[in-house]
Amino acid sequence: MSTLVATELEQARLYFTQTRRRLTEATTGLSEAQARFKPAAESWSIAEILEHLALAHERILTRILEQLPQGAAPELGRDALLIDALVLEKIPDRSIKAKAPEFIHPTGRLTAGEALKRILRNHESLLSYLESTSDLREHVLDSPPLRAVTNGAYTTLDGYQWALTAVAHDERHVRQIEELKACVGYPR
Repeated sequence: MSTLVATELEQARLYFTQTRRRLTEATTGLSEAQARFKPAAESWSIAEILEHLALAHERILTRILEQLPQGAAPELGRDALLIDALVLEKIPDRSIKAKAPEFIHPTGRLTAGEALKRILRNHESLLSYLESTSDLREHVLDSPPLRAVTNGAYTTLDGYQWALTAVAHDERHVRQIEELKACVGYPR
């Protein structure tokens, strides 16, 4: 049974804390006009980005809690530390374009505040999962996000990497929120 080493768990805690802080700072105190601002019709507003993040987190939590325990063993020779690094580098990279699957597109059912509360609650669930699950490295699941950002060079994530992916995805969208706030026409 492969367990996380203390440095891996500490890295995850630190990354969760930093990203949660950045997300909270980027979205606290927004007016309704700021939360709903879109520079173009096809763009997502900050409220929509937050709803998307909440939906993505819930999808990831479902996958790792329900499907990961039955997932395949990692392939022999798999370099988990390299894949950890790729997740932390490539998932947040806004220069790598990606289109979200329809099932995690925002629908307008959540306010920005409701979505943020769900995201923060999901962060707690993910951290609890990391701290209480002993075999995070023992199973892998197919990962369309990893496949996309590595052009198919890497295709599976273990439990630890799925949790990092959720938070790296948050970081990606914090950067998108910062881009929206810098747009001409963003309400001040």
